[in-house]
Amino acid sequence: MLVLSACFNDPIQDDLMDYVNKEMLTAFELEATAVSAYDQVSGLNYSDDITMYDALVSTVIPTYNEFIKELNSVPIETSELREIHEIYIKGADLQYNAFVKIVRALETQDPLLIEEANGMLEEARSLLREYQNEIDKLAEEHNVDWEEKNSSTSSI
Repeated sequence: MLVLSACFNDPIQDDLMDYVNKEMLTAFELEATAVSAYDQVSGLNYSDDITMYDALVSTVIPTYNEFIKELNSVPIETSELREIHEIYIKGADLQYNAFVKIVRALETQDPLLIEEANGMLEEARSLLREYQNEIDKLAEEHNVDWEEKNSSTSSI
């Protein structure tokens, strides 16, 4: 009977459930905090360079740095999930570097650096969408259903 039960065990399903419901909670929270702080000073909410600079230096970059550390420490058991998680790390690293570049651009008042940073943010968004699509596909393949609040990453 124990051998038969083991046949029904899906290690990818177990790993994915643990990943989303336990291992990634802190990372998702840190990312949401950093992205929210950035959203409050960018786009339609942009007011001036000093406000954006202060938010980036005091909240966005330090929090996003903690988020990346958390991403890199998440234990993952299966290679299928590890490959998808690496897409997330790559997108997060790119987004972090874009934030740093924006700070440099604000310090030097270099509009070309802002253009480069915006391109990096767009590429990061693309990677984060790819991560989300791949996570959704893996979940579907392994019969994992979850509520929307647990299944997605924030993106700028």
